[in-house]
Amino acid sequence: MLTAPADDGLSHRLTHPWWRDAVIYQVYVRSFLDSTGDGIGDLAGVRTGLPYLKKLGVDGIWLSPFYPSPQHDHGYDVADYRDVDPVYGDLDEFGLLVADAHRLGIKVLLDIVPNHCSSEHPWFGEALAAGPGSEARARFHFAEGRGPGGDVPPNNWHAMFGGPAWSRVTEPDGTPGQWYLHMFTPEQPDLNWRNPDVPAHFDEVLRFWLDRGVDGFRIDVAAGLFKHPDLPDSPDPEADARTRDSVNPLAWNQPEVHGVWRQWRKVCEEYTARDGRERLLVGEVSVPTAREHAQYVRPDELHQAFFFDLLGAPWDAAAFRSVIDEALRDIAGTGSSVTWVLNNHDQVRTVTRYGESGTEGSGLGAARARAAALLLLALPGAAYIYQGEELGLPEVVDLPDEVLTDPIFRRTGSRARIRDGCRVPLPWSGHASPFGFSAGPEGVRPWLPQPGWFAEHATERALADTRSFWHLYREGLQLRRGLPQLGEGALRWLDAPPGVLAFERGDGLVCAVNFGTAPVPAPVPGTPLLASGMCPPGALPGSTAAWWITDGTENPTP
Repeated sequence: MLTAPADDGLSHRLTHPWWRDAVIYQVYVRSFLDSTGDGIGDLAGVRTGLPYLKKLGVDGIWLSPFYPSPQHDHGYDVADYRDVDPVYGDLDEFGLLVADAHRLGIKVLLDIVPNHCSSEHPWFGEALAAGPGSEARARFHFAEGRGPGGDVPPNNWHAMFGGPAWSRVTEPDGTPGQWYLHMFTPEQPDLNWRNPDVPAHFDEVLRFWLDRGVDGFRIDVAAGLFKHPDLPDSPDPEADARTRDSVNPLAWNQPEVHGVWRQWRKVCEEYTARDGRERLLVGEVSVPTAREHAQYVRPDELHQAFFFDLLGAPWDAAAFRSVIDEALRDIAGTGSSVTWVLNNHDQVRTVTRYGESGTEGSGLGAARARAAALLLLALPGAAYIYQGEELGLPEVVDLPDEVLTDPIFRRTGSRARIRDGCRVPLPWSGHASPFGFSAGPEGVRPWLPQPGWFAEHATERALADTRSFWHLYREGLQLRRGLPQLGEGALRWLDAPPGVLAFERGDGLVCAVNFGTAPVPAPVPGTPLLASGMCPPGALPGSTAAWWITDGTENPTP
């Protein structure tokens, strides 16, 4: 049963802040639930879905950007950081959402985008009109081009979503002019955080939403913000161009960024001191090593940062163990807690990622995804769940080219890294699209088409089937909340056969995962407390995870 996390004053807050082992559900607002019948999810739809999330048992929600935006990157191109886009609702609806969530004991985190804004942000319009050398252009990265006539970009950097990281503007007099930096798309100009206007503006933005009751922020591109002041050429531009997750070291992870997080932490602490409610900063930090990651979660910086290495690990016991060891050594050692993720709005869904083939994900992929879910929930620290993972939704891999909206596809012409397939609107009920996603007539067409096989994964069906992904997640969340072993206690590895991970949490909870396909002896006798699949006493089948409780008098071994 979901209960409100305690807010019983300073002593509790210092001993166990709510966020340290919280489970947060990522709501991609556009695809969660549509209350108006226009085919696009909205804040009122999220509010309608809160009882569903309470029943599931999460501690909080993270809302994708809903700010005014031309939607070139579905809200990650922000035109106004202190309002709601009419397609998603208004500030009054947002207030109702926060109030209802808090009544249900659910925290609310907002997605904030400080690295770049929209090309339709008033600041960028001012910069274009003001011309070279102006104070307005100093809020961004404008530079003269190279070569005859300045026709060559200022450096060789690549954009994360394909193509060069620079676009040339036409000056107010109609002549070709300076270039501006955009590490994602031309519609998302990067802000210059060395200009004092930028940090001052975001200080106001944080306070605007904190005054409206939010419990914290998920920070987009938290390792970005600062670029090398000289904007030099990258020594390996081809490597920078190969993946959106491996980033140019001249444009990412600059040392000055840590000062921003110290200042934001002070703002959050100021609000916490007023009412005892801990506010959370969790960063999207893409850096090469866990040791560098740990620098972002030092005691005076971000509370947490997503640890993506588990998401990127192959389905292999040794790989998973190495990733977990590295995180617990380097990140937990800072005094923070590891923030585990298996999926988000930028990644292929786990059922498909762990499967061997097929547009709907193989049975093997589903079994592995269920096992990974139990592993995730057994690890010490916090966990983030992307919407639809609790339904076992596979990736939609066969969307027609003409419906794709991801700017990666528009800029590269390739489907290799597109993200539309994990963003298809959720199925709630029924046997045909829109599957209860949209209010109003059955003929409503969601903003991305839902395949017919979504009916098998509809929430209505999942709730009725006790063997579903949904019930596995719910039971895991209930046990996680109720068992003291699944708090912040240490993890101790146990001996296990090749291809199997087994560890003990606290005094007597054992989790084991069989990464192979053949059954192995179970590490604990008897029937497991919870298993991701059929698990007879004494055995652990392939592609299965299970939890057992022991009496703590002896160390369980296989």
